[in-house]
Amino acid sequence: MTLKERLEQELYQALREHDAHRKTAIRLVLAAISNEEIANQCELDDDGIMQVIAREIRQHRESLAEFEKAGRDDLIAEEKSQLEILLAYLPQQMSREEIVTAARQVIAEVNAQTPKDMGQVMRFLMPRLKGRADGKAVNQVVAELLSSI
Repeated sequence: MTLKERLEQELYQALREHDAHRKTAIRLVLAAISNEEIANQCELDDDGIMQVIAREIRQHRESLAEFEKAGRDDLIAEEKSQLEILLAYLPQQMSREEIVTAARQVIAEVNAQTPKDMGQVMRFLMPRLKGRADGKAVNQVVAELLSSI
């Protein structure tokens, strides 16, 4: 079963159970997937769908931060529930220690010495961590490791 089929099945289940938050979150993701497929003029595979979900998660996190600044508690709760629903579709996220280990490995492989080598490290590290780690967290870890060398 593809990820898109799983999303569609879970949408039908949410409709049957009258789960408004789950229904809304899945519909938004399916709409984003559909828009991406139309823009690319091809059907997305599971990796492409995971990228769309990751982008939606990033947008929800940004919205959550803005709602917290504005003190909109009603919207914060809704945004958090949708974010939790979407996180279930991504692989288990790596811990900070796992990111540090992977970053140290790549730093040693590319023989990075200064913070100027960050682009080279990120170029090799991000494909390895694809979908399993947030880019901001990886960027922060690499910056810290390179500045301490």
